[in-house]
Amino acid sequence: MAEMDDKLFETLRMVAPGTDLYEGLENILRARTGALIVVGDSEEVLALCDGGFKIDTEMRPTSLYELAKMDGAIVLSRDAKRILLANTQLIPNPLIPSMETGTRHRTAQRVAVQTGELVISISQRRNVITLYRGSSKYILHDVSVILAKANQALQTLEKYKSVLEEVLTNLTAVEFEDLVTAMDVATAIQRAQMVFRISKEIEKYICELGTEGRLVSMQLEELMVDIEDEGLLVIRDYKSAEEKRTPEEIWKMLSKWSSEDLLDLNLITRALGHGGSMNSLETLLTPRGFRTLSKIPRLPMPVIENLVETFGTLPRILDASIEELDAVEGIGEVRARAIKEGLRRFREQALIDQHL
Repeated sequence: MAEMDDKLFETLRMVAPGTDLYEGLENILRARTGALIVVGDSEEVLALCDGGFKIDTEMRPTSLYELAKMDGAIVLSRDAKRILLANTQLIPNPLIPSMETGTRHRTAQRVAVQTGELVISISQRRNVITLYRGSSKYILHDVSVILAKANQALQTLEKYKSVLEEVLTNLTAVEFEDLVTAMDVATAIQRAQMVFRISKEIEKYICELGTEGRLVSMQLEELMVDIEDEGLLVIRDYKSAEEKRTPEEIWKMLSKWSSEDLLDLNLITRALGHGGSMNSLETLLTPRGFRTLSKIPRLPMPVIENLVETFGTLPRILDASIEELDAVEGIGEVRARAIKEGLRRFREQALIDQHL
């Protein structure tokens, strides 16, 4: 799934507003001439080409528009910087199944499946740009439509982030009381994943918007500060000692789950290496303290790791005296006092902000 997303993002960037290819496609769309364009010069592609004109010239939007007036296909270099062939006939394997109806779209889909390259089909009647790459198909929408969807997704992201912050605040409060249940942990991870998934959807819109997506990109960046880190730190705090996967591997695995699986808190608990039965959600868990300690200003992660390795759990770190903290490698008396004071303030704030 991640590999498919990477290919989609790469494809959308290539045809996004601000690129010469996008301008050429827009010209063809407005002229209603239709076109079939292959972006790729591999041996597999060239083997499917029959006849036409060998051009091998720099790709300009106007040139692409003029050449699209001819019936045949246009072949561009892999980076879409040069026009290699024009008015050529593409002859893909006819046995490759296709659900498309028009000849141009059927050919485009078969060439994409056979070669794995990007094939662009512009419908003369429907005035639609369709992208094919491998077995994937994607229809390009008007910039105004994408922008409206992106803004709607940003509003959704804000709401989900607000809920996530409430869940994390509640988790922090029960951590200081040493009353954390598996349900609290699983809910926090679930919410962090939901926010992360919405952000990936917005990233797709940003790729498709190209130069028109700068403001959306800035808003997304501001909203997503430290969100993935929060999820990883929760996993690092609560995954069982028997669970051999790293927090990053667990997070990546969760990101591949279906929406239905992500809603099942038992499955998330099991992914952390704890029992997945109904009653296990009420099991009390003790945090190691990575996430809480990361909230203390100017406390580097290597020092946090030394603290957790020395004391084992957050309650023991909270109970430690300044002398005991001072004895940990990387912590002097000044830093030990700063840790005690930082934890005290964080605890007071969490209990005030707790959503009951």
